[in-house]
Amino acid sequence: MPKGSTTPWSYVLVRLLFKFVLKIFYGTIVVENADLIPKTGQPCIVCANHPNSLTDALLLVTSMPSRTRNMLRLTAKSTQFGHRTFTSWLIESAGTVPIKRRKDYNNNEVDNSQAMDRLMDALELGDAVCLFPEGGSRYHPTIAPLKTGVARIVSDVLSRNRDDPNFSISILTCSVTYMHRQHFRSDVLVTFNPPMTFTPKDNPELLAPVQYDDIRALTARMHQQISSRTIDSPSWEFVRSAKMATRIYAPLGTRMSLGDYVRITRTFVEAFKASDDTQKSKRAAEDQSIDFTREDIEFNQLRRDLKHYQDRLVYWGIKDDRIARPLSLRTITMRMVIRLTWFICLFTISLPGLVLWTPVFITTFIAVRNFKRTGPIWDTFDEIAQYKLVYGLFSGLSVWAACILFTLPSAAITTFLVPAMMWMTLRWTEDAVSAFRAFVALARLLCVGKKTLNEIRVTRRDLHSRLMKLAVGTLGLPDDPEKFFVECGGKQKGRVRSTWDSGAKYFSVRRRRKRDWNETLRLYDQVDYPEED
Repeated sequence: MPKGSTTPWSYVLVRLLFKFVLKIFYGTIVVENADLIPKTGQPCIVCANHPNSLTDALLLVTSMPSRTRNMLRLTAKSTQFGHRTFTSWLIESAGTVPIKRRKDYNNNEVDNSQAMDRLMDALELGDAVCLFPEGGSRYHPTIAPLKTGVARIVSDVLSRNRDDPNFSISILTCSVTYMHRQHFRSDVLVTFNPPMTFTPKDNPELLAPVQYDDIRALTARMHQQISSRTIDSPSWEFVRSAKMATRIYAPLGTRMSLGDYVRITRTFVEAFKASDDTQKSKRAAEDQSIDFTREDIEFNQLRRDLKHYQDRLVYWGIKDDRIARPLSLRTITMRMVIRLTWFICLFTISLPGLVLWTPVFITTFIAVRNFKRTGPIWDTFDEIAQYKLVYGLFSGLSVWAACILFTLPSAAITTFLVPAMMWMTLRWTEDAVSAFRAFVALARLLCVGKKTLNEIRVTRRDLHSRLMKLAVGTLGLPDDPEKFFVECGGKQKGRVRSTWDSGAKYFSVRRRRKRDWNETLRLYDQVDYPEED
């Protein structure tokens, strides 16, 4: 069995550096099924959806335990090589293989034969290779049709080793789901799927000469695996309505694991997709046998009503849980005083550390603002997180180095004190922002008249009744979600398992105990998405 390539020092540095940076940028990174990753020495192609540019590759590198795979060989578009930038150095020094894309060469034919040979050589050594079969990153909730390159590489490697009875190669698909990919302190789910293993003996259909239908069948199988564990939606409107449906169906916040939250949201997205009248009308034009069922009509109307309900909540600046669990005027007033007091206390103790964070925030803000001007949303928003990571890293290191220089007599203390202070400031600021956001939401609740609140509550009760009927009767979801997901759900990082756990560990040094997987470090709830140009 091959032993795999030795790990270059630059790769180890990149993995350690960006594991640290990613843990700062994202509030919670949950990795599921890491035990399914083939061990070092087993040739393996890791394939994932590609919604967040270079950040996706860094996330996969840091999500794979080093004791399982010592190295994940990356690929990147060739236009990112050969520049005098940190990003270019980072990509090249980690052993990344350049891939030429037709759209980068005026849609002319490109020659990637050398790159393919390098990848196949690495696989035969027992390495793991990372490929994004969509062909490029993009800001859209739909997984693009996959290219056949991965299946062709598997076929070529198997054909080159057809005389070796012990040779095998695996495809490990991975589904990556960002709650809000470009927002600071949002959450990420990384789910590894069961690997597909191929051998010359068991898969003769993939040996040269291979039929194109077999290549397409393998590519379709990969697409199905990746899509089955993430939110694959035709539009942001479907995602927005599905998240609203999840909040009404299971108003558990982070007592539900992030994985369960994503899977329930995906279930509603798939139901909305299957019943979408626009898509069905297109298919019906080609096949007259397609009919609109009663469930289709009900799901379509439910999606529209969920959108209208969410629009009303956004207009008044209130949250669904305040509609589901009404509060008395006395309780609202008391909670407002507590939240405001808590915000003032946390913000006060955060001020010294915020002075250190200010250059980081200003640098990343200017960099992202200038980058957004270079193109439309669909061509730029998938790289915002990458810019924030790189500029945040450089500006943060600059602040750290400046503090050490200014305190040279006690630099040994400053070296550790500054990072610790900046981290604690970030944690205090998270809770301060959350407290102020809750205060504003409660204040807005007082501004809504009783008549309007009663109308919204009647709407929600109707939505809940219709949603539970369809969720349980049609989709087969549990009829008591609060009991099922709290007692039977997985225990993943960041999850709050009970009311006592939430109270006893309200402040954690390691991470914020969120009440909602939709939270980011903002003064308002992030429920909308930018419209595409």
